[in-house]
Amino acid sequence: MKSNAVFYHAGCPVCVDAEQSLAAALDPSRFNVEIVHFGDQPQRVAEADKLGVKSVPALVVDGQVFHINFGAALSDLR
Repeated sequence: MKSNAVFYHAGCPVCVDAEQSLAAALDPSRFNVEIVHFGDQPQRVAEADKLGVKSVPALVVDGQVFHINFGAALSDLR
């Protein structure tokens, strides 16, 4: 069974670098990876907040939040 991984970001340079380096490195045979760009899907900010995301870029794997570097606070994206 594959794990679900959601990579949340806001499109800033830090976020884009993390997406290209980290999210792309996840093994597709082990992870269902979804990329959520808040510029394209602003309605998903509330979802990320509910999961415990405090800043982006962030990766959520099976409900566990991993904050990566610091691009922007989630509160700044509302």
